[in-house]
Amino acid sequence: MSLPVSPRPPSGPRRRSLLASAAGAALLVGCSGGSEPGSADAGSQAADRARARAARDSQGLAERYAAVMAAHPGLVERLSPLRQEVVRHAEAFGAVRGASSEASPSVSARAAGPGDGSGVVTGTDAVPGTEKEALAVLAGAERTLADRRAGALLEVPGELARLLASVAAAGAAHVYLLTQGGTEGRG
Repeated sequence: MSLPVSPRPPSGPRRRSLLASAAGAALLVGCSGGSEPGSADAGSQAADRARARAARDSQGLAERYAAVMAAHPGLVERLSPLRQEVVRHAEAFGAVRGASSEASPSVSARAAGPGDGSGVVTGTDAVPGTEKEALAVLAGAERTLADRRAGALLEVPGELARLLASVAAAGAAHVYLLTQGGTEGRG
């Protein structure tokens, strides 16, 4: 037995109408901010602060490298490429090329200590007396900075997060080079 076909259309909206309405609503939601006014500005300001801090930290680390090279001329050949990379990191974060980014280690023999306790690389502590100790302090500074940058990845927008991740990875490589690399044949 077959059911009779009703001559009147079904009540309610048709499937095409529903799909078109849903697509339009999605476009409207996608175009509107979907968040509170000013949140984009707050995110941009937070990213600017993170970028400025990263630039300062890299500049401070470059100063530490310069201080160690000034105090231990035997390490200049080994540390110069690492320091030059740290200077490029500072510039990538927006630091202006200046006195701390010069390639020569003309900074006085200071600035390789553990910092000011805040994790920010500062230039207030004396360079250790031996090359091995100086390398260990530099490795510690690189490790602390790489860890902080890796921890900040979720707090910054995409492009800055990618830059922080890349520089954190380079810092981890520097730690290896300062602690393990280049020790072959040394006694």
